Amino acid sequence: MEKPLILVTNDDGISAPGIRTLVEVMSEIGDVVVVAPDKPQSAMGHAITINSTLYLNRISAENAEVTEYNCSGTPVDCVKLAVNEILKRKPDLCVSGINHGSNSSINVIYSGTMSAAVEAE
Repeated sequence: MEKPLILVTNDDGISAPGIRTLVEVMSEIGDVVVVAPDKPQSAMGHAITINSTLYLNRISAENAEVTEYNCSGTPVDCVKLAVNEILKRKPDLCVSGINHGSNSSINVIYSGTMSAAVEAE
């Protein structure tokens, strides 16, 4: 049986402690590909990059257990690039976070973390 393909992203950036923990946990249940912003992108909501060049860099070794990319764009840009350009098939699951800020109440409207998860739907 094929392991589920899990896309991991966030809005706090590729080096945030929360995403490191999330990758570790998700690796126990599936094949993980990480595509996350190269710097914090909190409160970007569903923003996409349209007036500048997007850069995508593979930062994991070819033989690494988890494939990781950082992206110069927003969390939604990361998901769009993953689904349309990087992954060979649609992910079975997209997990976004673990966030260092609050994603509750009205904050979900502005949250890059939440928007990335919704974009993967």
